[in-house]
Amino acid sequence: MRLTRTSDLWWKNAVVYCLDVETYQDSDGDGTGDFAGLTQRIDHLVRLGVTCVWLMPFYPTRERDDGYDITDFYAVDPRLGTLGDFTEFVRTARDRGIRVIADLVVNHTSDHHPWFQDARSSRTSKYRDWYVWCDSPPEDGPEGVVFPDVEKSVWEHDETTGQYYLHRFYKQQPDLNVANPAVRDEIARIMGFWTQLGLSGFRVDAVPFLLETDGQEDADQLPDPHEYLADLRAFLGRRSGDAVLLGEVNLPYPDTAKFFGDSESSRGDELTMCFDFIGMQRMYLSMARGEAAPLAAALRERPAAPRDAHWATFVRNHDELTLDKLDDDERAEVFAAFGPDKDMQLYDRGLRRRLPPMVDGDRRRVELAYSLLFSLPGTPVLFYGEEIGMGENLAAEGRQAVRTPMQWTPDKSGGFTAGEGVELPNPVATGAFGPTKVNAHDQAHDPASPLGRMRTLIERYRETPELAWGDYRVIDTDDPGVLVHLSSLEGGAVLVLHNFSERSVTASVEVPGLRGGRLLTDVFTGDTLKSAAAGLVDVALDPYGYRWLRVNTPLDDPDRATAV
Repeated sequence: MRLTRTSDLWWKNAVVYCLDVETYQDSDGDGTGDFAGLTQRIDHLVRLGVTCVWLMPFYPTRERDDGYDITDFYAVDPRLGTLGDFTEFVRTARDRGIRVIADLVVNHTSDHHPWFQDARSSRTSKYRDWYVWCDSPPEDGPEGVVFPDVEKSVWEHDETTGQYYLHRFYKQQPDLNVANPAVRDEIARIMGFWTQLGLSGFRVDAVPFLLETDGQEDADQLPDPHEYLADLRAFLGRRSGDAVLLGEVNLPYPDTAKFFGDSESSRGDELTMCFDFIGMQRMYLSMARGEAAPLAAALRERPAAPRDAHWATFVRNHDELTLDKLDDDERAEVFAAFGPDKDMQLYDRGLRRRLPPMVDGDRRRVELAYSLLFSLPGTPVLFYGEEIGMGENLAAEGRQAVRTPMQWTPDKSGGFTAGEGVELPNPVATGAFGPTKVNAHDQAHDPASPLGRMRTLIERYRETPELAWGDYRVIDTDDPGVLVHLSSLEGGAVLVLHNFSERSVTASVEVPGLRGGRLLTDVFTGDTLKSAAAGLVDVALDPYGYRWLRVNTPLDDPDRATAV
């Protein structure tokens, strides 16, 4: 694929940055972050190299699920500002070359949303069929709750009308009935409203739950949920031709790939991007073992995305670091390595920690993970604070441990607020990863700091189009600790190596199509090394080290570097 024909596919080499307005920057000293504060910090994102901001929910809410229990899909929560503040941020970001997407949370509403308040008032309500009701929970209905520490059932009895309503999340979040054409039309109106105000797309929350029809009496007669997702993508395309749908689909690879859409024509007509949950979890297993095999296997198993779609890669997201796709023994390995205390774990499936404390502040291992993020095939997604090496605060409840205020300066609130004695959304991190030790101000002019290294990684990623646009293949090596992959684009190729072990190693790599005596240049240092013989190159790696090596002449047979 030539770059000259892909200007509208901006998301293929984007750098996405997820943040919560509430915890990013407080402009008025009331203790809550707001859009005015976020706008003031836009230049930090510009200098970092961010090209797309993903906003967590900013809509009016009862705050029963950190903003995901929405009471109005067409407004901004007054604590965070006004619609005017929102549009000012979007305009300012656009002026700096940054697009903005936002969470689309339409699998459920708050139980205080006017729709549900009306729906529960009477069985004949206009909005009754906007939700899923039954006289008694069906035996063949959906099983398993998202928050097993709080909820024991997906059905909640409503005293007013004497029926049960469906909720896959908290009982304060009744599920919308996406099978209802009126609900589907309303979801399209919500998308159209926010794209008209400047959004470049949406991160779609909990996509499989959005499309699920289990528990409905006429489920076998309902429209195909994937056809509905394709309709949403087509609607968004009509409103904004280059807008994206970034989907949260945590399923095995074959099931996740279905959400890209039409595989027969190699064109994605549903989600633009899907998060690679499998690759993320296998990466942590590789780090725990000091072996490349788990991640290498995931990269070989991962289906190729259609031409008009892409995978999204991440080190951690805004929820718990889920490990649910590892088996019990594998999960126990990762827990033992990175979260041995029960308080560090959540729902028996994940960790409520950030990476730097997980590896005891070992900068080598942190950099290894982020080098993987920017060099493995897919669009990299950062969670706010990762760029400065923030830690978690386990004193916060559940998932809130990793949603602490952004640390800008060394003062006690991390420069998040100038207010004195005000209540913060979550407690600031403390100890070795508190703001006196970790903050953006102290790192801003130090190229060797976490912030400086993150900027460098992003610069090199943006200068290396093979990583975002090229085909890739995993290459076997003679060392179990080393992961090697080759990314190739017409006219160029980059060889990338990562050492998961604590040993210094020299990896012997057979590169398809590489002639003997060819030079390879280190993308970071400019150092060169020469292939020893036809197809062979020996590369030295420090403990937990990584190298990105550009092949200075095209490979003899670039087609041999296509994805496996």
